[in-house]
Amino acid sequence: MNQKKVLMVHGITDTGKIFQSMGNILEKYGYQPHTIDLIPSIGIADLRDLAQQLKQFINNNFHEQEKINLIGFSMGGLVTRYYLQRLDGIDRVNKYVSISAPNNGTNNAHFLPLKGIQQMRPNSEFLQDLNNDVKDILSKIETLVMWTPFDAMILPPKSSVMGVGKEVNFPVLIHRWMLEDKRVFNAILNFLGNKS
Repeated sequence: MNQKKVLMVHGITDTGKIFQSMGNILEKYGYQPHTIDLIPSIGIADLRDLAQQLKQFINNNFHEQEKINLIGFSMGGLVTRYYLQRLDGIDRVNKYVSISAPNNGTNNAHFLPLKGIQQMRPNSEFLQDLNNDVKDILSKIETLVMWTPFDAMILPPKSSVMGVGKEVNFPVLIHRWMLEDKRVFNAILNFLGNKS
């Protein structure tokens, strides 16, 4: 079965274009990169609604019998987790990569009272729900969690850690640079398998 399809899900205020470098690298090694534009992505939408968009996109663009590889960056990490943990996405995904996601919240989310941003606050009801069974569900698939100790968007940076799968950190200076770093690319390629 072809498991070379990779769907990348962006973070707040971004679009799928943020994955251009990563997509080029994946394509070079024989993978088929795909992106989605979550609307709206500015923090006003309930992350559960964005996860429904993700589910619809996957249902519309991939055969129901095929499994894809899923990458979530920043807020996209929480959207992908809700899809995996609450919308039966775990049955559609082969391998999952979380990059610099506020899996345990970020203190930066206290600054704006928008629905999606409130859900990214530490100990939010949304995160408590997801973290309640994260190990039980995500342990069903291969999971790679990546973060940087210098992250100024995810405070504290170690909030990205989930305690499931393989977890690695790289000394990348800026949040967004995680999507441009060769060490991150190599870790993803090795995780997805055989660089062929």
